[in-house]
Amino acid sequence: MTFIVVGHLTGKKELFLPYEQFPWFKDKTINEITKVESFGENHLYWESLDVDLSVEMIEYPERFPLQAHT
Repeated sequence: MTFIVVGHLTGKKELFLPYEQFPWFKDKTINEITKVESFGENHLYWESLDVDLSVEMIEYPERFPLQAHT
């Protein structure tokens, strides 16, 4: 299993995002992946990737089917 690690921007925990569950990050550069913004304690946004995830989506991906807009 290959994954990226995002330090939760509230400083409370690290979040692990397996590529299998979060394919939007798979072929992206480290620079693109690390440019993440926090909107509140539970909302993360990667503007350059147009990816918007809540902490709940990351912690419980089975609750949220994959959706991508192309």
